[in-house]
Amino acid sequence: MGEPGEKIRETRPEQDERLCSTGNARTINWLRMRGSEGLVQKHGNTLLVATINYPIEKPTDPHAISWVESLLDRAYGESQRKKRIKVLINPFGGKGRAQKWYLRDIEPIFAAARCDVDVEKTQYRGHAVEIAENLDPDAYDVVAACSGDGVPYEVFNGLGKKSDARRALEKIAVVQLPCGTGNALSLNLNGTDSPSMAALCIVKGIRTPLDLTSITQGDRRTLSFLSQSIGIVAESDLATEHLRWLGSTRFTYGILVRLLRKTVYPCDLAIKVEVATKAEVRDYYQRALKDRPIPEQHRESVKSPSTAGRHREVGLPSLQFGTIDDELPSGWTLFPYEKLGNFYSGNMALMAPDTNFFPAALPNDGFLDLVMVDGDISRTAAVRSIMAVGSGTFFDMPHVQYQKISGYRIIPRNQKDGYISIDGERMPFEPFQAEVHRGLGTTLSKSGHFYEAPGVVARGRDSA
Repeated sequence: MGEPGEKIRETRPEQDERLCSTGNARTINWLRMRGSEGLVQKHGNTLLVATINYPIEKPTDPHAISWVESLLDRAYGESQRKKRIKVLINPFGGKGRAQKWYLRDIEPIFAAARCDVDVEKTQYRGHAVEIAENLDPDAYDVVAACSGDGVPYEVFNGLGKKSDARRALEKIAVVQLPCGTGNALSLNLNGTDSPSMAALCIVKGIRTPLDLTSITQGDRRTLSFLSQSIGIVAESDLATEHLRWLGSTRFTYGILVRLLRKTVYPCDLAIKVEVATKAEVRDYYQRALKDRPIPEQHRESVKSPSTAGRHREVGLPSLQFGTIDDELPSGWTLFPYEKLGNFYSGNMALMAPDTNFFPAALPNDGFLDLVMVDGDISRTAAVRSIMAVGSGTFFDMPHVQYQKISGYRIIPRNQKDGYISIDGERMPFEPFQAEVHRGLGTTLSKSGHFYEAPGVVARGRDSA
């Protein structure tokens, strides 16, 4: 595939906008499961492209053309066909297998869907930031990161550096082809960490506004799409890098060890709470299930007056709450939290497979979901907490605090060094402040409104 940074392949769509034709025959591209019989039985979670050919006496007959259009309408629904996709491959992702997975499992699906694909490999840490910053927003519909969650983080921040950042973040949908250790973006939006199944989800994905969070620390401002943590979760993730060979199990191991040690992380904390209790959070989420706006209509509804219609603020939106270096925002109160065990705020439900920390999270409600747990809970409660995350009962545990918030400030105390994680990336162990921007980013999802994870309210067939 060449050297890192090289544009390795471009796949262009055929001129026929419907289905490829050869003579008087039409070819329909189907997707089947690897190891399956026919097109029904599932074995494994890898999709393969298969074709069905059949003759048409008059390929240009209006009835044939109309039938093909109707078939494609049923297949794609409100999703855009033949997307223009910029693929960024992290050659070190998936223990070096990301390139192989792309060529074997992903590229055939994009080709079958007649996507216009431009592929480039990242060369070094931060390279995706540079690529996104210099990207022409009018040249692509999607940037697809063939990687873990690190490259999407870089892409969002690269788009955020553009002079027309607001337009770029709205125009370009950032998605993930899961080929890394952490694949939370795909798990939440597509319900899968299979590269081929995620590729199909991207082909048929619905444009969805996505909340992004500004993090200010010192003189730096970055964007977060996934989560922020300080305490047990941050340390369990970042301090177990040497255990990557364990896969996602290293995260569970790290949390368990620190919970059993009753580790605490003293800090000063100020939070802008929007939904204060678990009962209120549950009611809020249930109302959201019943109200499903059309994604693009929803985007119009969440624009502030200063940015509705033509963008008056072309860069990133101004900070309503200021930065970490400013005075505490009006109405906020800074209080000491001596026994903090875990401060974990998330914009998405799943952080890894079967780790649904934020079951009430929504893509574009303008809030972060915040979980806080004291560090001095009993060891029995600590073990039950780990088991509850996998079983879906973590939200209801009495020692778990759960709120929806729009911003916060956190100041670590009594530690010379420690771990702060923003979207899985280690940040300096310094005070920082967060502020949510509703619907600032764009992604593709299956529903256009929800994550593919069980919520705090059981979703029936009619409300899912």
